[in-house]
Amino acid sequence: MPKAEQKKYNRKNKYYHKKQNSIKEEPMESIRLIPLGGLNEIGKNMTVYECKGDMFIVDCGNTFPDSEMFGVDLVIPDFSYVVENKDKIKGIIITHGHEDHIGALPYLLKEVNLPVYATRLTKGLIENKLSEHQLKSPAEITVIRPGDRIQMGCMTVVPIHVNHSIPDAVGLAIESPAGVVITTGDFKIDYTPPQGETTDLSTFAKYGSEGVLAFLSDSTNAERRGNSASEKTVGKSFEGFFEKAGNKRIIIATFASNIYRIQQILDLAVQHKRKVAVSGRSMMNNIAMAFELGYLTAPENIVIEPEKVKDYEPGQIVLITTGSQGEPLSALARMAGGTHRQFSIGPNDFIIISATPIPGNEKMVTKVVNGLLKQGADVIYESMYDVHVSGHACQEELKLMLNLVKPQYFIPVHGEYKHLCKHAMLAEGAGIPKENIIMANTGEVLRIDRKGITVEESITSGQVLVDGYGVGDVGSVVLRDRRHLSQDGIVVVVFTVDGYSDQLLSGPDIISRGFVYVKESEALISEARMAARRVIEKYEHYDYKDWSVIKSKIRDQVSNVLYKKTKRSPMVLPIVMEV
Repeated sequence: MPKAEQKKYNRKNKYYHKKQNSIKEEPMESIRLIPLGGLNEIGKNMTVYECKGDMFIVDCGNTFPDSEMFGVDLVIPDFSYVVENKDKIKGIIITHGHEDHIGALPYLLKEVNLPVYATRLTKGLIENKLSEHQLKSPAEITVIRPGDRIQMGCMTVVPIHVNHSIPDAVGLAIESPAGVVITTGDFKIDYTPPQGETTDLSTFAKYGSEGVLAFLSDSTNAERRGNSASEKTVGKSFEGFFEKAGNKRIIIATFASNIYRIQQILDLAVQHKRKVAVSGRSMMNNIAMAFELGYLTAPENIVIEPEKVKDYEPGQIVLITTGSQGEPLSALARMAGGTHRQFSIGPNDFIIISATPIPGNEKMVTKVVNGLLKQGADVIYESMYDVHVSGHACQEELKLMLNLVKPQYFIPVHGEYKHLCKHAMLAEGAGIPKENIIMANTGEVLRIDRKGITVEESITSGQVLVDGYGVGDVGSVVLRDRRHLSQDGIVVVVFTVDGYSDQLLSGPDIISRGFVYVKESEALISEARMAARRVIEKYEHYDYKDWSVIKSKIRDQVSNVLYKKTKRSPMVLPIVMEV
């Protein structure tokens, strides 16, 4: 094009020309996602978002220990990265009040003081949890509502209402200089929720029409076809069971945070002229808080103290309790074992376990069910009875959300690896290119911009085990020892030596726990004792005795004898006592 014509064209297209230049000159911004939990596992949800040096956290949950974590109470994320960057972190936003999203918060707030943002009910549940830990957080918990705009440095976070098995759940739209990132949190699409509104699909669609850079979505039910059932389904099932119970006492075990279900139980109790009592500390705290905030309603005289249950006939009582997952110290487990100080189970009890066992908890739940049945109670626990519905979206709901959001990049989250894989397949079927679907791992740093996603260096992450008051003091070595003890037991070799001459004064004596019954295995114990004595005698005339070497030799010799005779390898612990 001749220069004169080019100038004329540029004048006519002045705006277009400047826009093109500005895009060329504008640097490509990116946002970093650092998952600290919630990938390749159910629970322990925690993700750090970072853009231009500003950071914030979404959720801070725990998970249950697996069967190999002997004695462990809880598993929480490793907070090392958060502690290292505490000066950059603007706050923590919580999507809803379930344990796998708030359970680790007290442990984090003991290490770093960060502002917390949560919906009204979630705030109440967090405050209960902090109170249980005797932690009054100096960080104020700010109440957020769907549609609010929360400033996190250069990023703006907008909560979006979603349905779940607990009220006040939200997904999040994160508006950043790099683009919009959306995370659903835990969600389902319930067209007839017991309370409140349906999932705000129009807002998800609005962001989708404007352009979404990346989408993180709940994968828990990615293997299940169709749609999840409405929470009202459970209410209809309960109605039938209230009729079937007749003059029996009704005991219902459910999650302490399932406010929707508790409200339906209260409504049916009023309808059937029954009083309601509550058992279990977390259940009592949550119900009291929900009444105070207006999330639960019932006539004044319906809820009674547990101590007053004995004043009524069985057919006049509904007892709501914890223990739907078979937790050993829960109220229902103590009832099943006959150790509850207030309630004993018998033929006049009609028990409903309104929950599906979390993977890994099946044996504990079965043990509780068996204990209740042995005491003559009727127990409703099978999923075929519709006593529980999931709070997570199934395949059709996940596909609908993918088509509404229409993201450039998709990252399945919240699920085991098989759930993430299935969700990735659904996303590919919904038209997202395979190369734009990222299967992330905990601890990986994902840098996202309009040109693509790159996996940068991995940061310190993993799991921290909570055992009693100890946080992180139980590691792989301790777990290995506990596993060893649980399988083969322990043999202690004790002998006494003179503190001045190092001469043997007594022993060695053999003490066995969890290995063999000593009185029935005298020949074996005698042989082990002789093996230990031979080692001691070998070193008896040495002027200088290295007891660490001698103990190691005793351990080897005794272990060899025991293995040859039993094909078992107990932990052998030599102990030297100086007098």
